[in-house]
Order: sequence, then C-alpha cells, then structure tokens
Amino acid sequence: MEPVPLEDAELIKGAKAGKSEAFGALIVKYQDRVYNAVWRIAGNAEDARDLTQEAFLKAFQRITSFRQESGFYTWIFRIAVNLALSDRRSSRVRRTVELDETQDLASSQALGLMRYTDDASDAMRDQTLQHQLLEAMQALDDDQRAVVVLRDVEDMDYQTISDILELPIGTVKSRLHRARMALRETLKPWLRDETRLEGD
Repeated sequence: MEPVPLEDAELIKGAKAGKSEAFGALIVKYQDRVYNAVWRIAGNAEDARDLTQEAFLKAFQRITSFRQESGFYTWIFRIAVNLALSDRRSSRVRRTVELDETQDLASSQALGLMRYTDDASDAMRDQTLQHQLLEAMQALDDDQRAVVVLRDVEDMDYQTISDILELPIGTVKSRLHRARMALRETLKPWLRDETRLEGD
C-alpha cells in the first residue's frame, strides 16, 4: 500500500464524515497539479477545467468508498487522467494548441522535455520550438501522451504511473519508450545525445 501523508489521512477522515471543508482542503492542495496534467493530455484549457472539476466531483461522490489502498494524490490523478483519455477517445478530435492561448502550458511542458536539448535556456525562448513540441505531444497516441506527461513533465516515478494508469510497470516503460521515439524526429535538431530519449 502507498503511504498516505498524515495531513491527507486526516482530511480524508473528515471528508468521509461529511465535512465539506475537509474535502475542500484536498481540492486546494491538488487541483493545480491535476489541472496541469489534464491540460497537457487534453490539449485544451477549457476542456481541462471541466474535466478537473468533474474529477473532483466524482472523487467527492465516491469518498466514502475510498479504501485508501493508494494515496489520495494517486487516486484523484487516476480519476482525472481516465476522464481526460475517455474524453479524447470519445471526441476523436485532435485539437490544435495555440501558443498565445496556452503560453504557460507551452513553457512548462517544454521545460519538462528540454532536458534533451543542447541549451534549454535558449530553446525555452524559442516559441517555434515550443509550438513544435506541443504539436508533437498532441500527435502522440493518447495512451503514450499520458505516460510522457506523467513521467517527463510531472516527474512521477514508474510505480506511481503504474498505479494511476492501472498498468504493469513493464507496459508503462514500453509505452514511454515508444512515445519518446515518436518525439525523436521533432526534438532531433536540439538533442544533446539521442540516446537520452531512450533512458529513464
């Protein structure tokens, strides 16, 4: 079982007892990270806001049945990521990410991937490169993009990603490898060492 932070355990206990302020505290603690991850997967700010709200609503409705076999952090991410992936699959639409609308997303997502480039500080100022990175991410298979977001942008470990996506660690690693290879062509001009995309 995943260790649950003492503060979360107390808040969960309060939420299960019907204290809305306890669940509200959990929302405040995790909503930004959940929203950012959903945004990167969904590729659309408005959809991400709706999906994040829906994820916390579902969590609130199910809180009494939450068995705490994982941390609340993992649980809410699992709900949110599944909603984002389901939304992508049901719409079957590849949305274009506009840099002028999503500058913070562009910068933060590029930062997570720029560790593969020759000069991250220079590359971060290159909006063309940021746009190429975002387009490459959106072109990935939905399942592959989710793994890249959780690993390379959110910097989660393999076990946490495995728990969130409910997949064996081996499957997580193979999806990540394929996703990194798909990104290779976009990142190639800025790679310090092409083998970096194959690493951990």
